Amino acid sequence: MALIISGIGVSRGIAIGNVHLLNRGAPEVFERKLEEHEVDSEIERFVSAVDEAAEQLRGIRDTIPEDAPKDVATFIDSHLLMVKDSMLSKVPIEIIQEEHCNAEWALKQQRDKLEAVFEQMEDDYLSTRLNDVEHVINLIQQILKDQQYTMQMKLQPLKGSIIVADDLTPADTVVMQNQNIAGFITELGGPLSHTAILARSLGIPAVVGIQSARSLLKQEEQLIIEGGSGMVLAGMDENTIKHYRHIQREQKDAQRKLGSLKNISAKTKDGQRISLQANIELSEDISALKKSGADGVGLYRTEFLYIDRETPADEAEQLNAYKKIIRVLKGKPLTIRTLDLGAEKEFDPDFQGPMTQNPALGLRAIRRSLKDTDLFKQQLRAILRASASGPVRILLPMITSHNELTQSLSLLDLAKQELTEEHKEFDADIPVGGMIEVPAAALSANILAKQLDFLSIGTNDLIQYTLAIDRIDDQVNYLYDPLHPSVLKLINLTLQAGRRADIPVAMCGEMAGDPRYTRLLLGLGLQEFSAHPSNLLEIKQIINKSKISDLEKQTKKILSTTVPSKIAPMVDALNQ
Repeated sequence: MALIISGIGVSRGIAIGNVHLLNRGAPEVFERKLEEHEVDSEIERFVSAVDEAAEQLRGIRDTIPEDAPKDVATFIDSHLLMVKDSMLSKVPIEIIQEEHCNAEWALKQQRDKLEAVFEQMEDDYLSTRLNDVEHVINLIQQILKDQQYTMQMKLQPLKGSIIVADDLTPADTVVMQNQNIAGFITELGGPLSHTAILARSLGIPAVVGIQSARSLLKQEEQLIIEGGSGMVLAGMDENTIKHYRHIQREQKDAQRKLGSLKNISAKTKDGQRISLQANIELSEDISALKKSGADGVGLYRTEFLYIDRETPADEAEQLNAYKKIIRVLKGKPLTIRTLDLGAEKEFDPDFQGPMTQNPALGLRAIRRSLKDTDLFKQQLRAILRASASGPVRILLPMITSHNELTQSLSLLDLAKQELTEEHKEFDADIPVGGMIEVPAAALSANILAKQLDFLSIGTNDLIQYTLAIDRIDDQVNYLYDPLHPSVLKLINLTLQAGRRADIPVAMCGEMAGDPRYTRLLLGLGLQEFSAHPSNLLEIKQIINKSKISDLEKQTKKILSTTVPSKIAPMVDALNQ
């Protein structure tokens, strides 16, 4: 009997293979009170489990091929750091000593405290870090439960299989890649989880967010995964399987040919030059940027200079980080987004930010920066000093009002004045842009554009704020729709504002990196795309085969359509 299940496609490509059910989950934990003489040996047992977890992760890291994407080693390294972080390696020991409880229970209590903190984080990427904490804790718990525990998949033949699990860790993903699995499906997870990012980096077709997948799918039954659309097909006849194998071969051939586009400009058939830039988070992402032939960096996220550490990077450390990327770019522009943190994810224990029940509407991004002007000005100084080494642009996140923009520009002027008095070099005319990621900013983009040198549309937050949904919440993420008429109208308003003010408008959200929407965005008038480096060559291929004058006519019809269900087929028609 044929079965079609829909989930969240997080890594494109078609996979065909037999199901391998992975029934693991978190170990069940119970409290056990200890006698005084048992405490020291329980602490030793906990320390031994932590050491064994680190050893297993190091062993997996050693299996990563040298030519693998940097993301792979980075995520395993992050789990290694978590294992040894005092929050996981020392605090549970203190709980064991204070409460005379078993190691499993102490670790569970610490896990619950960390969960409460992470669940307050509204930033998509940072909130998914809870998944990583849980992965590391579960590994330690498994070892505590069974001192001989070794990650299951290291011991099983998985070549050509489609893994179906509740969730997977980055370490699992590396092991699976080494065993040449066809793809994977998870019941949990979202597009920004580390496992999803790794799947994209490694080219593993993957679908997440299919609740009860392990109940719906049977061991060894044949499946087809469409990693782009998020569709999973079971019980298909031979003709259907042959059809998908043909598509699979075509996709692989097309992917091999993309490399030839690296040194070719992105230009439409009617001669319009399009700028393709990359989003990066760490300096290590530069290697992927080089392979993509990007025109520069359209979004450098700087939060990683502030989190996962006791104190933020000072001006000198920030300057060195920025200059390192500038050197590699060799004259191509670097757009640095100022810090996008919030009251719920502070590195500074003395910062007195208000408590809020809804961090999405609280003190975050530019609001947070304007609350702590010393920290903000320090970053502005570092960016300005970096601009003496190459072309740099400043991008202000989550601007919602003219007042916020005016305050930010005043602080920038003050930073310039200080550097001038200190005889430090900088680009006095450094371009300043604002991110359009809340409806208020899109609706007033024509006002903001008068004071800015460029705009950049952050579709991830724009869609969430417009539709009032959290896309990493499994209960409502089905409502996340880039093609909702309201979202498209706000994007169009922003592009129109840029044209009227004669300033460039970029898009740096995930929508810009999704080839399904490239022609739609071209038709709307977008001329600057900024996306993950791995997506740029495919987007370039689509651009070079497109004619904007034709797309504009069809896009006008899409903008006038008010029924969401009718828009997706019209966008699909643009790609045929």
